[in-house]
Amino acid sequence: MAIDKPALQALLLTVTAGIADAVGYIIMGGVFAANMTGNTVLSGIAAAEGFYDLAAQRLAPLATFFVGAMLARLLLRLVQRPIAPLLLEAAILAVVGLLPVGRESAIMIVAAAMGLQASAITHFGGTALSTVVVTSTLARIADATLDRLWPTTAQRPLPSVAVPSLLALTWIGYLAGAVLGTMLLHLTAWPLLVPALLLLVVIALSRPIHIGGTSPSRP
Repeated sequence: MAIDKPALQALLLTVTAGIADAVGYIIMGGVFAANMTGNTVLSGIAAAEGFYDLAAQRLAPLATFFVGAMLARLLLRLVQRPIAPLLLEAAILAVVGLLPVGRESAIMIVAAAMGLQASAITHFGGTALSTVVVTSTLARIADATLDRLWPTTAQRPLPSVAVPSLLALTWIGYLAGAVLGTMLLHLTAWPLLVPALLLLVVIALSRPIHIGGTSPSRP
């Protein structure tokens, strides 16, 4: 099945988030860079067991993720295109491994990059999707699958959802990213350079095509 441009963008972004989460969890202290739900649960477990410093450590990335998402929103207001926040995210991922910071600071920086991504592009071909978490995606896959198997005929139908294949593609991308991130840790000292390059591909796909002197339109 051919993948259209919006679906390819969604796939690459979920691969990026999967890599960041795998790298963060394995080498940056058992904390996720994109999955803030997971960090919240891990923090709660640590607090319940009396490890308050660990609880705070696992909760800290939420703050920088939040700041990153707000910054993306600001950049979208100023530029009105997702290129600016995605470029900033790519730059952050490319240089974070070269910065003289500890792993706790590094995961917070990467979390800020994931916050940028979370707000940079939220719609793909008219479908609202998250590229940094997949829990809601799985629920929407179930919704879409049932709607396909048993179309509603009620006078007040439920809101339509995206096609199951697009939703499933984003889940596959997240899983593939986690696998790839783990493998990259054994292949290179700078595993986050790969998602930085993937983001450049997403940015290239986001650029409007300028043909025959016509003015390009913004996505």
